[in-house]
This record gives sequence, structure tokens and C-alpha cells, in this order.
Amino acid sequence: MIDHTGLVVTDLARGKAFYTAALGAIELRLLKEFPASVTGGSDVAGYGEVAPAGESRSPEFWISNGDPGSNRVHVAFRVAQRAAVDAFHRAALAAGGRDNGGPGLRPHYHPDYYAAFVLDPDGHNIEAVCRDKA
Repeated sequence: MIDHTGLVVTDLARGKAFYTAALGAIELRLLKEFPASVTGGSDVAGYGEVAPAGESRSPEFWISNGDPGSNRVHVAFRVAQRAAVDAFHRAALAAGGRDNGGPGLRPHYHPDYYAAFVLDPDGHNIEAVCRDKA
């Protein structure tokens, strides 16, 4: 159900130092980083389990640079089909959400990463993502 989640931190370098140490103690590692020029918003760092040799794992917990005083969170729901991503986006907008990135591929995250983003009525960034090939 939950694919990944994230928090906003005021200082990404300080946040990375904290989460690298704290999560390292429970065997989670910094797996990926993307600059704002790629995400279209802010610099981000993603943490997760290290994959066994020959496998690939995606981060499940992300931090991004910004103003945490806004209390915005990011939650991504994993879906099985791209059509469900499209349906989520339409339904969320019809229910009063605001578009934060329409349905489409985001190959900078993963070659088959198909997602849509909406802001809920309180400004939380809610995503539906399908990682399967079309």
C-alpha cells in the first residue's frame, strides 16, 4: 500500500547527517539523491534497505529541503496499474485536491516510474505510483 513517504527538513545537509546516523543504526542507508533541478522542487535524499547483490531497491523514506513549519508530508501509494494512477489523479482533483504533477513517467526516478501528484486540502503532497512496465 505505502510505496514511500517523506519529510521536509530545514537544512538538508544536517538532515542527511542525522538520518544517515540514526537510520544506519537500523541498517537503512542513503540510496539516492536528486537535486532540485531534477525534482522540480527541492533537493532530496532517499533512504532504504540495501539490496542483495544483483537486485535494485528504491528508497522508502525521503527528506527534502524546505520549511518544515508547513508540516507538509509526502505519502506515495503503490498501485498495480498505470490506469489506477490516472484514476487517482482525476478523483483527487474532483474531490478538491490541487494538481502537483499530472500522470506520467518520471524516468529520472526509475525507467518505469509512472506517477501523479496532488496536494490535498491541507497541502500534503499525495502520490499514486506504478512501477510496472506499461
